[in-house]
Amino acid sequence: MKPRILIVEDERAIQIALTGLLRRDDYEVDVAGSGEEAIAKLENASFDLILTDLALGRGLSGMDVLHTAKKLRPESAVVMITAHGSEKIAVEAMKGGAEDYVPKPFDNDEIRLVVRRALDRTRLERENRLLLEQAQRQFSLGKIIGSGPGMQRVFETIHKVAETDLTVLVRGESGTGKELVAQALHNRSARKNRPFVAVNCAAISPELVESELFGHEKGAFTGADARRQGRFEAADDGTIFLDEIGDMALETQAKILRVLEERSFERVGGTRPIDVNVRVVAATHRNLEEEVVKGSFREDLYYRLKVVAIELPSLRERSEDVPALAQRFLEEVTERLGREKKRIGEDALAALVKYPWPGNVRELRNVIEQAVVLASQPTLEEADLNLPGDDSSLRSPELGDSDLPFSDAKKRAVGEFERRFLLRALRSNNGNVSRAAESIGMVRQSLQQKIRELGLRSEDWTNGN
Repeated sequence: MKPRILIVEDERAIQIALTGLLRRDDYEVDVAGSGEEAIAKLENASFDLILTDLALGRGLSGMDVLHTAKKLRPESAVVMITAHGSEKIAVEAMKGGAEDYVPKPFDNDEIRLVVRRALDRTRLERENRLLLEQAQRQFSLGKIIGSGPGMQRVFETIHKVAETDLTVLVRGESGTGKELVAQALHNRSARKNRPFVAVNCAAISPELVESELFGHEKGAFTGADARRQGRFEAADDGTIFLDEIGDMALETQAKILRVLEERSFERVGGTRPIDVNVRVVAATHRNLEEEVVKGSFREDLYYRLKVVAIELPSLRERSEDVPALAQRFLEEVTERLGREKKRIGEDALAALVKYPWPGNVRELRNVIEQAVVLASQPTLEEADLNLPGDDSSLRSPELGDSDLPFSDAKKRAVGEFERRFLLRALRSNNGNVSRAAESIGMVRQSLQQKIRELGLRSEDWTNGN
């Protein structure tokens, strides 16, 4: 289908010129001569792009059209046409959701370029949204997304064992989503309305782990001023998730084995058995078979935990899921932080798919969150992602030569950061220094001075060097 464009312009000559120009580029074009007419059209039809003059004579302004369009047709891109000297208002319009603005007088090539870029971004957002919706319909389980065979096996196992009380061992690298699997098992079981208690065994000091898991009696040790309920007791009739159980001391492993076998335990310092009805889901990134051979993990506990095993593939083994995961995280982060909706550009998406993700899904979420906070434009570009280079070298463009004195290394790192940050702002604003300065909170003169200090040239941001 041809992209649909609504031109909102009160000057008849400009209406005719823009309509002819855009129709020659094979767009379907409609025209409104006032803000009121534009809103009436928006109430009855959708458009891929709204090209509106900022000043529309009497009645509603282009800003009114923008605000109404964002409410009625949030999927539509809006581009503002501004008079000379109204750039500041245009920047406010972009903060309010406009894709871009074109200052008068403009030439045909400039209008065509801006329209094409805005439509490309709208198309990409629509494709990303459809991709996410498809993944959620066909390839998701709760908050877990996965379309490849490895994740489909995970989903199949969850569906089969969720309604049972079988103990489950979830294995996978750090950051693959082991706790999400445990939550999915709980939420699809008869225990879903009872407690789900997660315990990171690696985060609890060895001296306190038994007290955390089983509770303690008053006076059991120094500082035990009152009786305390442990995590197993808190999870009664529900599910307890023992994350990183491979890091647990052998002595504590023996007590976990007893809970699994006898469904009872004693508080630290206590003598009375406490019965619990709890389902155990354990997880580890370690190779427990190797740990058993080394003697650091009990063999009997290993087999007691591995009644059902779920293997989570790493993110680099399922790169086909990266676009849908990134889009979901983008929507979650922007909503949680109260930020304007953003898109992921094609180059950025390609970089995300190509990156090996040593930190798996958790690292992907962190990268998207950081990009949302730091990016100054509605579309996340590759430069916004701050993806590390080769981790094995423990070097980065900011650190450079680690043999330099601290002061020299710091000076180099700051200079490199300033260069990359300003180039990104200039490229995002097509070399317009005023707009670039506004987007990063600088005055034009300060940005020009910094450009001179860093020796930047127009070729640096126009050629993408």
